[in-house]
Amino acid sequence: MEKMLLNIGPSHPAMHGTVQIKVELDGERIIKADVEIGYLHRGFEKTAEHRTYMQVLPYTDRLNYVSPLLNNLAYAMAVEKLLGIDVPPRAKWLRMIFGEISRITDHLTCIAPVGMELGAFTIFLYMIKAREFLWDVLDATTGARLTTSYIRIGGVKADVPENFQDLLKKALRETRKAVKDVHGLLSRNPIFLKRTRDVAVVSQEEALSYGFTGPVLRSTGYYYDVRKAFPYLYYDQVDFEVPLGEKGDNYDRYMVRMKEIEQSIRIIEQSLEKMERGPVRSEDEVVEAYEAIKASHEGKYLDGKLKLGPNLEGMEKEVYYQIMAKVPRYILPPKEDLYRTMEGMIRHFKLIMSGHGLRPPAGEVYVPVEGGNGELGFYIVSDGGDRPYRLHLRAPVFSIMSALAKMIEGHYIADVIPTFASINMIGGELDR
Repeated sequence: MEKMLLNIGPSHPAMHGTVQIKVELDGERIIKADVEIGYLHRGFEKTAEHRTYMQVLPYTDRLNYVSPLLNNLAYAMAVEKLLGIDVPPRAKWLRMIFGEISRITDHLTCIAPVGMELGAFTIFLYMIKAREFLWDVLDATTGARLTTSYIRIGGVKADVPENFQDLLKKALRETRKAVKDVHGLLSRNPIFLKRTRDVAVVSQEEALSYGFTGPVLRSTGYYYDVRKAFPYLYYDQVDFEVPLGEKGDNYDRYMVRMKEIEQSIRIIEQSLEKMERGPVRSEDEVVEAYEAIKASHEGKYLDGKLKLGPNLEGMEKEVYYQIMAKVPRYILPPKEDLYRTMEGMIRHFKLIMSGHGLRPPAGEVYVPVEGGNGELGFYIVSDGGDRPYRLHLRAPVFSIMSALAKMIEGHYIADVIPTFASINMIGGELDR
């Protein structure tokens, strides 16, 4: 029988414009497949060698841009390990809360198209609606919905707004509702089961040989989660389970993520209970920033609370050292000190200016966290300068994508897109 060669992507919506799959078909069955990546190569690692440690942070947002806070976290923790500094307890709890919010949004964004690719468009709408509520929480706290750069070296950008708990509880309530509705529509749906059960099966041995981590590895029944294996922040102080699959097929990958959303909600709720109450902000007389700067030029000091702009709320001096490490050598000063004192301005400029900035001692570190797709780790080599001598990202989706060709071989052309969706390929992380 004559065989046909078919190109899927890269200029195809389902391939995100970043992946090309060449398949050899016998009728509709795939005999051989070849996956080509690299269409979104960003040069992140090389760019990092030419940026200061602080300048690298916004680039991490653009790696896995569906869960950017987890990228921020892994990078910040790696630099902090180089510097030998620890962050305050409140900052750790906030990092956990926002990291788990990011994990949920990542899983919602993966599950939504899995259903849509099989014709269940309603699933997509339910999941994306839930994601909007979570992004509202991020927007209210960080000032951005997606590329937040909220987790900083030494802590977090700002404390949470006064209505944070109400916003977050509403978002979690809506997320639980969406997950329940999707379970009702999909999890026992005979059409969905027929299209996902025993499709693109990966055994534990194969998964480990490819270097899988995260939900795709756990879908094979293998127990490995960085939060359990190498606890960081306060993950050893909260109670949560690590969901496992059985067969490592498309259905298990869907179900593991659905269950992980529920576990992430548990972690967030426990973190809210355990996190100490935030500092009470003073109600002193308000001084405009430009007035304080003008007075400082004249050698005067205007007493009173400095009025910060909307993008700086939550960074007042009385809360600053509860969300940032008190290590003046490495941490930017509070805005009150910057605007009011010569020492604060000098400290700020020294940390920002090229050739000065953060200068970790020479050495190398590797710090992993549990990202949306698995073990997300930063390996950094310092030569004592103000920028990384070498920086490497362990991108979890890279290992998983290397097995895609094997996963789809033997299946039908109609199984390619759902399988591709089930591994949650994120171009910014894959091609970096």
